[in-house]
Amino acid sequence: MEVNKAQAFLAVAEELHFGRAAKRLHMAQPPLSRLIRQIESELGATLFDRNTRHVTLTPQGEALIEPARELVMLARRIKDVVRKSQEGEIGRARLGFAGASANQAMGDLAREIRRRRPGISLELYSSQFSHVGLEKVLDGSLDLVIGRWDFLPAEVDSRLIALEELMIALPENHPLAERAAVDAEDLAEEAWIVLPGGAGATLPNRLNTLAMNAGFVPRIVQVAPDSWTLVVLVGAGMGISLILSSVRDNVPSRGVVYKPLAQEQKPVEVRLIWRRGNTDPALRSVIDISEAVLPSPAEPAPAS
Repeated sequence: MEVNKAQAFLAVAEELHFGRAAKRLHMAQPPLSRLIRQIESELGATLFDRNTRHVTLTPQGEALIEPARELVMLARRIKDVVRKSQEGEIGRARLGFAGASANQAMGDLAREIRRRRPGISLELYSSQFSHVGLEKVLDGSLDLVIGRWDFLPAEVDSRLIALEELMIALPENHPLAERAAVDAEDLAEEAWIVLPGGAGATLPNRLNTLAMNAGFVPRIVQVAPDSWTLVVLVGAGMGISLILSSVRDNVPSRGVVYKPLAQEQKPVEVRLIWRRGNTDPALRSVIDISEAVLPSPAEPAPAS
């Protein structure tokens, strides 16, 4: 049964009067009578007993009332779902992030989305290093990623959500651990522990630039799978690492000290990125909420 026919049937069933039902439906009585006869013909059953004085429901008509109401309510719910989807009230957003260094931002954003847009299903994917996250945004397997990039392709839009400081992580018994700041030239002979790199990965790029300016090639002894492991390896005396202030602030670091570099460093930008041209209303809602929860700091000055 089509929705308009269910509505016509219910109007007559509730009014038990074709004239009043027609007025309620904003139509003339003869077309309504023809529509009811058409419904009865399609169902192969008489739904109303009618004469010049009375209209009553047959047992078949009585049995049809609840299914007809369910059909009308379902149609209304479908329209409501479509409207909410168009307005970004419901939907799905797949958000990737690297791990512990983004935990605070992720928690704040997820809580506010749940409060403001409970109809949006926010799917979180951790261990998405920046170069991997960028690839997944470009191929559509993730909608948004929080990460760090010194360069982004034209196919991506972004907004700045934080600025972080580059630091050197040292074992607490390291000869440089007592200094207020570490000179890059003093790190030429050190063993380095790094995170996985890739095209556009910020920390490997910054380490290479730092070493080149100081006149050495970093001796990488181990690639840690994540920041937690990296900090453990540094604390065990396996080497040193170029790391972010957010790791210092969010990852337990027993046996590790963090020192700034004596040479001034450009802050590392933390950005929320998404594919340019993505018009999904749920995505736009998440971006809008992020502007309130994670307001942009002052943009850093361009590198000289």
